[in-house]
Amino acid sequence: MKVTDLPIPAPLKQSYTTKGIKNLYPPQEEAVRCGIFDGKNLLCAIPTASGKTIVAEMAMHRQVGVGGKCLYIVPLKALASEKYEDFSEKGLAVGVATGDLDRRDAYLGRNDIIVATSEKVDSLLRNKAPWLGEITLLVVDECHLVGSEDRGATLEMVIAKLRRRNPEMQVIALSATVGNPGAMAGWLDAALVTSEWRPVDLREGVYWQGAIHFEDHTRRVPAPSKDDALNLCLDTVDEGGQCLVFVNSRRNAEAFAKRAASKLDLSDPALESAADRINGRASTELGRTLARCVKGGAAFHHAGLAAAERHEVEEGFRAGAIKVISSTPTLAAGLNLPARRVIVRDHLRFGQNGMARIPVGEYKQMAGRAGRPHLDPYGEAVLTAKGEGEGKDLFETFIEAPPEEVHSQCNAENALRSHILSLITTGFAKSRAEVLDFMETTFYAYEHQGQHSTIQETVERVVDDLVRAEMVDELDEWLEGTTYGNLVSRLYIDPRTAEAVVEALRLQPAFSDFGVLELLCETPDMLTLFLRKADYEVVDHFLASHRDDLWTGVPYGYDEREHFLQSVKTAMLLLNWGEEVTDEMICERFNVGPGDIHNKVETAVWLIYATSRLAHLFAPDLETSIAELGTRVKHGIKRELLPLIKLRGIGRVRARRLFNAGFTTPEDLKNAGVRRLAPVLGEKTAASVIVQAGGKVEEGEEVDPDVNEVNEPIPEPPGEHQTSLSAFGGTNHE
Repeated sequence: MKVTDLPIPAPLKQSYTTKGIKNLYPPQEEAVRCGIFDGKNLLCAIPTASGKTIVAEMAMHRQVGVGGKCLYIVPLKALASEKYEDFSEKGLAVGVATGDLDRRDAYLGRNDIIVATSEKVDSLLRNKAPWLGEITLLVVDECHLVGSEDRGATLEMVIAKLRRRNPEMQVIALSATVGNPGAMAGWLDAALVTSEWRPVDLREGVYWQGAIHFEDHTRRVPAPSKDDALNLCLDTVDEGGQCLVFVNSRRNAEAFAKRAASKLDLSDPALESAADRINGRASTELGRTLARCVKGGAAFHHAGLAAAERHEVEEGFRAGAIKVISSTPTLAAGLNLPARRVIVRDHLRFGQNGMARIPVGEYKQMAGRAGRPHLDPYGEAVLTAKGEGEGKDLFETFIEAPPEEVHSQCNAENALRSHILSLITTGFAKSRAEVLDFMETTFYAYEHQGQHSTIQETVERVVDDLVRAEMVDELDEWLEGTTYGNLVSRLYIDPRTAEAVVEALRLQPAFSDFGVLELLCETPDMLTLFLRKADYEVVDHFLASHRDDLWTGVPYGYDEREHFLQSVKTAMLLLNWGEEVTDEMICERFNVGPGDIHNKVETAVWLIYATSRLAHLFAPDLETSIAELGTRVKHGIKRELLPLIKLRGIGRVRARRLFNAGFTTPEDLKNAGVRRLAPVLGEKTAASVIVQAGGKVEEGEEVDPDVNEVNEPIPEPPGEHQTSLSAFGGTNHE
């Protein structure tokens, strides 16, 4: 099937032709035959790199061509940015939405395609963004995440809400790792395209005793070192390929990258430039270590890195300069970084019950990265084993096994509480019967056809809880969100979080930074730090001097006290940031990365903002103080810098420099003159802040903007899953 014969706009055809895409892949042809250009629903369950995105892209351009509007849901913010850049090159207006969970973002409706995370779409639905009613095509990337314990219920409810709101809307779902695609296709009323076809042959094997053992042959690998995974990397690089190595912890990723860089020891101007850029921005030892690795041709990749550092690694790998990346599984979750050989070094990961095997679906996601289309003659996915017995077991457990079946997470009360509140406050359901009627449209109901009692009991308990919490009023069987309930839903916080906050606010406590932060760190919306043996004494010592500042009581039960101490530890990290402790010192003190700090800060800022809005209802005298704390935590500043941080272009570094130079308020800046401020801010920024403060800039005072400019560190956005940080012992989750 030729691209030139497809009913898609000419600019898209030209884009494909320019990239050398003249004919569709077999799975793409099947998608066309299934009616993607006729508005038919489709579940495309085909391997990574087999062209799933192009299927969706063609359908989106076709929809826009007939006056439609498209919504593309992705699981990760990084993936949203990648899709935004990719789609924006094809001639349509594209918008991206990932943050600010209580905004309607009406401006997004001006675009032809909107790319967003499932959480953002859920928030837009709760805040009644009008343009969502105009969506004619919904694309759900990585649809198997409906089965995720953390986020599956949100994705499932978003799909169900959009289908209820727009009954004629086309749905295209994409995944490489759905173990039961027939069930999901049935729920979506979708045609099913499944295939094992790949544009690059994938060879899966297990390495032991000096050789990769494939199903039909064995390949010997030279062993210049004692590290099996490193030998596999060196072998690939010697052939002109690149490697991705997946390990089970950040520390292991960093250690492997160091070893790989020392063995590769490449000399490349592109690597030197990338290393210099990373080193120039680095404010922590983690960044400097990364720069040294990159200079040698290797890198590590995990959520602890700053966004700019991860970007350098990804771009360096795409360009072919970086030959080896060692990573935690975060890299396999959607970013387009294929390699000739993928090495799954660690198939065990620490969990709640000790070390356990990773899911088969996760292995398949990693293995799917093997083989760069148009660049590699083949791709290899290699597990490592200690011997033949373990090797054969890995073959059976991972290579020959299908990915796990996807099951709904919508019967968990903790997940449903927030979503049922949303159904009521947005008018999707106005009675218990209508709530149940809506739930009949979910994947959960499809999976449990004829078994209504279980979900009915859960719904009844959840509605009872919401009525008891005064978030929902019930009169003559009709349900209506209260002012409080409507606010909680729009703020996108867990109702349990709201209850804890309101309970504390109603006691009219004396304001304290630690009191607010520790309270929020106890809520279900904040993943807390875990404690190691050496941490107890430090946390207890801190708590002893801040006990009077607490907004909550100190529990006595072992489990409750353990969680309480974890929340204290989390608040300690946030307090450090708000007291202008440097990134480097926090990273060293808490053994975390800069990405962890800023992700945790963004979560705290969101919860503090929600607390200030709740205070407006229940404790108005505390609202201003809480809002100011949010500003301080957002920027990482002490209270004395609040007047300065309001000026555009002034962050924590510049504000502190101004304050130390004697400029403590905007009034001080008003008549300061560019020449006095230039040594602190640089001429361009100095002129800008003077004008913002109400002053005037004399003619000729605005000089070269590059002179004396000071670069502010840019906090990266929070991740979809906030990783739990250990204040003194590393991270709890990758």
